[in-house]
Amino acid sequence: MTASYLSPRRLIAGRDEHPLGVGCRPIGGPATNEGRPVGWAHVADSSAVDALLRAHALGATVYDTSDVYGLGHSQRLLGRMLAQVPRTSVRITCTVGTYKGTGQHAYSSLNLFRQVEQTQENLGVKHLDVLVLAHADFGPGDRYLDEARDTLQALRDSGDVAAIGMRVPGILPASPAAADPSTGHWGSQPRYDFLFEQLNPQVLSTAVNPLEPQTDHAAAAEAHSGESVFSFARRHGAATMIHEPLLHGLLTGKYSPDAAFSPGDIRTRYTPADLEIIDRGLEALRSRFGRDPQALARIALHYCLRRCPDSIVLAGASSPEQVNKNFEGLNAEVSDDDYALAERAYSTLHAELAQHAASAKAVP
Repeated sequence: MTASYLSPRRLIAGRDEHPLGVGCRPIGGPATNEGRPVGWAHVADSSAVDALLRAHALGATVYDTSDVYGLGHSQRLLGRMLAQVPRTSVRITCTVGTYKGTGQHAYSSLNLFRQVEQTQENLGVKHLDVLVLAHADFGPGDRYLDEARDTLQALRDSGDVAAIGMRVPGILPASPAAADPSTGHWGSQPRYDFLFEQLNPQVLSTAVNPLEPQTDHAAAAEAHSGESVFSFARRHGAATMIHEPLLHGLLTGKYSPDAAFSPGDIRTRYTPADLEIIDRGLEALRSRFGRDPQALARIALHYCLRRCPDSIVLAGASSPEQVNKNFEGLNAEVSDDDYALAERAYSTLHAELAQHAASAKAVP
């Protein structure tokens, strides 16, 4: 790694990590939670474990999982990998809060303790490096906030969890919006300031892909009347992680408009019209970088790593071949001209998707 934006990055104070981490949703396979798809296509267990081991051999240090990825299957496969490498060589981040089982709320003290204990058992580890809260909904009137805060502190005090993280939107609006469970219970910038005071998280996790407008904090504040997650993180001294940099793999150009995804695959949320627009919009990149999906993956990953130079970027892994190409792709830098070309192509594609979404919404 030679480009400045490929330097090691911070997750927890005092530790430098490889800038490209591993997202473990794909290895969990199909899964649904509360009627919604949260998984991926089926991946052979042996291929999944080999992919994780290969990433470790190539320098990956951050592995990100969740209790809903395969409803524990992803964690158990990651556990098989962890049994073969030194625990001190990896950092494990785990998101909780989407799955509540039979409990009243995902952030109840009982459920948080239970999910952490089950995750530790699935992974075969004694502690998690970062426990990430999936959303900012603590029940009506923040009913579960106090007990969640006390539980998280107890988990830190006991050594079960080293640090707390939170998933947040890329732009934090200046004023609250109406609650919408389908968007992850996102709040406003004042809301997250309040939660920071209450929970003291050290890590922020957010979805960023090249199709989204540039998230420079000044531009974000001007265009969206809010604060970018990166500005917010700097203001609070928090580290950042980026997930979904390839838009669930769609930015690799692997999926034609007639692609079929199985039940339980999160990609079922995309319509044939979405896939057609993306497939057509990627032609400008194919013309410059080739039709190999890994060539387009390389450009998208470089784009996110360069655009978010302080963040660990999490790329999904499902086979050792894919991992090889993702990490080897970092050895070939992207020129300023190629970066500018990619930026134009992504911006055009973003505009076309936004126009399609607006048109679809306008239809009665």
